[in-house]
Amino acid sequence: MAQDKETAGASDAGVRPAARPGGRNARVRSQILAATTELVARNGVAGLRYEEIAELAGVNKNSVYRNWPDRAELVSAALKRYAEESAPLHDSGDLRRDLVDFLLVLAERMTTPTGRALMQAAIAAPGHTELDEAVRAAYDQQFATARRRFDSAAAKGEIPPVDSYFFIELLSGPVYLYVNRRRHPFTREVAEKIVDVILAGLHATASA
Repeated sequence: MAQDKETAGASDAGVRPAARPGGRNARVRSQILAATTELVARNGVAGLRYEEIAELAGVNKNSVYRNWPDRAELVSAALKRYAEESAPLHDSGDLRRDLVDFLLVLAERMTTPTGRALMQAAIAAPGHTELDEAVRAAYDQQFATARRRFDSAAAKGEIPPVDSYFFIELLSGPVYLYVNRRRHPFTREVAEKIVDVILAGLHATASA
């Protein structure tokens, strides 16, 4: 990825300090990432300016530079955080319920203005190297979480060994169709039907 660094006004954007767990720095970083996500959704990457990020986040511009002197890394970190929060796949011990909850949260976040804008940005990402890399990194992080959940379920015998990438695509695909077509609301009942059909298919295929 080409290094896209904003240098104007960044005289003190030297070595990035180590992030402290919790505390003011963690809050500042969280505000910066949230502001970056909103601005990318609103205006795309090309027009992203550290001044606007700082203003929206309510922090000093130098705080943005100190934490992320490289704009590409900032966009990647923001989208990773958004992806992680958009559809968390928890492990409650009940795989079916976890998958249903995952789809419901995914659908809810996709229907927000930010979610819709980012979804359109992701579709256009292959034409923009910087955004393409950020979207890939965000998806990879979300996929890694899902894969751990599926591996855990397979180890417990809840599902047969499965291609995690294919499984997550089967699960999320119908959500994208519901959200984009906007003909029917995406309800818990719909999510349960999707999960039940896919789980049944996995077991049937494994026993065939």
